[in-house]
Amino acid sequence: MPRVIAVAFEPLGRLYYFDAGDHEFGFGQGVLVPTGDGAELAHCVWGPAELDWSQDLPACLGPADAADEARDTANRIRRVEIAGVARALIARHQLAMRVVGVDFVDQSTEFDQQAVIYFVAPGRVDFRALLIDLARALQSRIDLRQIGARDAAAIIGGCGACGRELCCSAMGPQRTPLSLRMARNQDLSNNPSQMLGACGRLMCCLAYEQQSYTDFHAAAPRVGDVVGTPDGTGTVVGHIVPLDSVVVQVATERFTCPLGKLCAPAALRDAKA
Repeated sequence: MPRVIAVAFEPLGRLYYFDAGDHEFGFGQGVLVPTGDGAELAHCVWGPAELDWSQDLPACLGPADAADEARDTANRIRRVEIAGVARALIARHQLAMRVVGVDFVDQSTEFDQQAVIYFVAPGRVDFRALLIDLARALQSRIDLRQIGARDAAAIIGGCGACGRELCCSAMGPQRTPLSLRMARNQDLSNNPSQMLGACGRLMCCLAYEQQSYTDFHAAAPRVGDVVGTPDGTGTVVGHIVPLDSVVVQVATERFTCPLGKLCAPAALRDAKA
């Protein structure tokens, strides 16, 4: 079984999993991991632990040294500088663009340096003149990429209505098509503010939780059904999907009852007899 570690490139960022091999890592230790742009520095946040992993894992390249830490710090400073230059030139060209993220590649077999600038815009943008000015000001290869609202929210990050980190930041933007039918199936209000995420689109958690609600509704009695509970026969008046339970009204009292303890009224009477 592989010895798995989880690493993050940013504090509280998305987790990526690698095979630690024979290396021993501590929490917060800098490690080198392979990426599409070569070896990059990340920090270990979990493991190593032997797990039965179903997929092939890329191998961690080993612990980072002082030179790797210095390079990572310099690249982070460079990304901030690139973002500032890009915003200033966008304002000068009066373009309807907003910079939301920057990547900087300082080593490649194809070029010396590359600045990848992610932006959002209400429509198509003619940035040809901007591209020339950026290349002249930054002295590097420029790649301008327009992204959607969900990807922008994943890069910017933040907290959702639940008070936790945005799903798209922690796990990546949801690629499954979302629909209002999911919101109705999860008994959400028709109030749009309760269904829209920070990106202004339907919340990603609708898709993450859809299967749980589908399975629950397939097994649970409907509201209005008469059921037997350990507290007596009553009527289902509500569902509590996260607890896998229903709310049952018995006479004038209401009880929360797990699905596993429900039974038909006749079966309950036979058991008492």
